[in-house]
Amino acid sequence: MRELHTSKPFVWGLLVVFLCIWFYALGARTLVPTDEGRYAEMAREMVVTGDWITPRLNAIKYFEKPPLQNWMNALTFELFGLGEWQARLWTGLCGLLGIFLCGHAGRRLFGPRVGFRAALVLGSAAFWMALGHINTLDMGLAGMMTLALCGLLLGQNPAASAGERRWWMLACWAGMALAVLSKGLIGVVLPGAVLVLYTLFARDWAIWKRLQLLPGVLLFLAITVPWFVLVSMRNPEFPQFFFIHEHFQRFTSKIHHRAGPWYYFIPILLLGILPWLGVLAQSLWQGRRDAVASGFQPKKLLLIWSVFIFVFFSISGSKLPSYILPIFPALALLIACHLEQVSARAVQASAAVLVLAGIGGLATMQRIPGLTDIPFEVPIYAAYVPWVGAASALGAVGGLAVIWLARRRTDWALVTLAATGYLTAQLLMLGHEPLGRYASGIDLVPAIEAELAPDTPLYTVGRYTQTLPFYLRRTMIMVEHPDELEFGLKQEPQLWIPSRDDFVARWNADHAAGKKAVAILHPDIYADLKQRGVPMKLIGEDPRRVVVTDDVK
Repeated sequence: MRELHTSKPFVWGLLVVFLCIWFYALGARTLVPTDEGRYAEMAREMVVTGDWITPRLNAIKYFEKPPLQNWMNALTFELFGLGEWQARLWTGLCGLLGIFLCGHAGRRLFGPRVGFRAALVLGSAAFWMALGHINTLDMGLAGMMTLALCGLLLGQNPAASAGERRWWMLACWAGMALAVLSKGLIGVVLPGAVLVLYTLFARDWAIWKRLQLLPGVLLFLAITVPWFVLVSMRNPEFPQFFFIHEHFQRFTSKIHHRAGPWYYFIPILLLGILPWLGVLAQSLWQGRRDAVASGFQPKKLLLIWSVFIFVFFSISGSKLPSYILPIFPALALLIACHLEQVSARAVQASAAVLVLAGIGGLATMQRIPGLTDIPFEVPIYAAYVPWVGAASALGAVGGLAVIWLARRRTDWALVTLAATGYLTAQLLMLGHEPLGRYASGIDLVPAIEAELAPDTPLYTVGRYTQTLPFYLRRTMIMVEHPDELEFGLKQEPQLWIPSRDDFVARWNADHAAGKKAVAILHPDIYADLKQRGVPMKLIGEDPRRVVVTDDVK
């Protein structure tokens, strides 16, 4: 019987359906704070100002990360206008790049069936799919690091021609360079450390002769150096902040208040690899040994990549869930290799996890509205219940179908498992939209826009809602709370109002002069200003923010 991966109509049909859902989902939700609003707004400001060298957020210098994603988002805005899918297009494309590279590397190194299954695994892994639809830097970084990983794998493939190996090694160097421009020095430090560890554990000393070191280093420098030189020339304060504060201090201390226990990433990995959790441990264990006793050992490299990056971020003083995203392509390849010799029982084990998760979701979904004790939020949480129910039912039914298929047609069982995982995760993402709208504050935008003229001062007091500047198409004057812009405000203190009293004085002066102003306030600050007798007219509110104008007529 013909296997599915050899059927071109089936593969192309599956790809078309997959891509239609993938691209539709990019624009189906509101941008949510903090990352999505931040990076959309930075790119919007880049387009408006024409300054593609000095990154700014809310018109304030922002040097925490390099500019590749801002450049790509700004280019997308220039070509297609402003919007949600445009803001997520780069991350969506990076997610797809990782899937296609993973499939191609698996095909060339381990055979067509492994390549097909590697793409299935990565494309349906919950964490990879989710981050591919969120405008954050980590998918951009992961996509470029996947280029580096697959470039190295294919550049060391003994079955490839000398020309192919050379070009893939150069692609590896380009991937590291673009990873550096995505998120900093970890784009080269992590792959470099993996290479050193691989050399030691595999005793493959000859790999250093096959790295295209001279042309590779020159290509790496040609891609990375120009921006770092230009931004440092324009902003002398940049090198110390970026290289010392954002790299050394971020890793070795808790300066960013993102600490977590040593096991922080374990539940994220276990949930993120669904629906393939049932074969994860066995795949990692079998990665210890390669079929080749000497020479290049790709499975060992994949195992070291996965374990080292996971441990590296686990011991870091700064932790966020998306940090371990770059290990998922390596895990997908290891899982696909393991599926070559897996029993029907192992596939059923993965399906059973989905069934149990689905039953658990159906049993607990009615408790979702009880996650909040704020009356305003209860119907918003309740709106998520039908989506959780649909996703849970799909997971349970799909899992049962996989259990039935596993002993009859393994290839159909694996495709069904992947499709169930992919669609379940998409449903959970799409159903989050009411919560996303609330978090972003987008429902307040019409009321704010009705009060704004081009010269109307717009203040944000006590908080900075990351998404509102993008949807309002303008920056705000920050008051009292510098948020993550503290360093930039030290360089340009005239761009904000550091104290509430100074804000009140300016607000009263505008009111006395008949000049309209608008402010977005934290509710506690609104209560304080109201008690002080500050002239304010309420034009919009929710439990997280209050919008007022000084036009009290």
